[in-house]
Amino acid sequence: MAMTASLPAWPDWPGRDSSRIVEAGGVSWHVQQSGRGPDLLLVHGTGASTHSWRGLMPYLTERWRVTAPDLPGHGFTDPIRDGQPTLPAIAHVLTALVEQLAIRPMVAVGHSAGAAILARMAIDGGIRPALLVAINGAFLPFRGIAMRMFPQLARLLVANPLVARTLALSSSERTVNRMIRGSGSSIDEHGIDLYGRLFRDHHHVAGALEMMANWDLAPLVRDLPRLDIPTLLIVGEGDRYVDPSESRIVARLIRQCERVLLPGLGHLMHEEAPAKIADLILDRAEAAGADAAP
Repeated sequence: MAMTASLPAWPDWPGRDSSRIVEAGGVSWHVQQSGRGPDLLLVHGTGASTHSWRGLMPYLTERWRVTAPDLPGHGFTDPIRDGQPTLPAIAHVLTALVEQLAIRPMVAVGHSAGAAILARMAIDGGIRPALLVAINGAFLPFRGIAMRMFPQLARLLVANPLVARTLALSSSERTVNRMIRGSGSSIDEHGIDLYGRLFRDHHHVAGALEMMANWDLAPLVRDLPRLDIPTLLIVGEGDRYVDPSESRIVARLIRQCERVLLPGLGHLMHEEAPAKIADLILDRAEAAGADAAP
């Protein structure tokens, strides 16, 4: 996928004033960084970008230096140049970005697939936070026939370069609204508009499809008992993308794990209720001693 990393072109793109391009791990990254204090790392999920943290970041930057990248192939970050965007590969290049930025995350927060990436990084020694937070973390493989069919479908879509362009052209406001509602969340019109802009970018669509086509969570599930970092699972009871019941399985696999179930919130709950999510993160970070500079 030919692409050139760039700063967001839209003046109203959330956090644009804190955006920059950073070369690390063979990837040109779009990174947003703001605030002062100990380091906190934010990693978004499949199909999203730094814009998804627009509501949460202002609460966190009061006490932390917050770093939020667009994942490879997403938003304004280039795809991985050599190899496929597998979970280990993304964890590896994101570790290189952390090293290039010379940050030491004391708290690492991931949404959906972003939580799996952070767990992989922590297990492999790429980061060593005092607290890992998973917001509707997607740690487990699809169940049943979906486990076999979904990756195969994604690979077929990636194999045809015209698919991403077609999907991008067909991403009308109605389509985007339907996708957001399907997540179990209700977000504001500006948020829907931002997702619409991304979904109409065929580079972003292709990046998300390629990530899904190469996603294999079985090795991570096997290794989760090796994750020895205090972990907070924040689970939206109304999440329709990641079954909330899966978090009980994940909580049993991780040594030091707390599970908090929030009623009335869906998959994008950090966009629905950023103040509530921030309060949980700040409270547990203080309890873990993660709000002190390393």
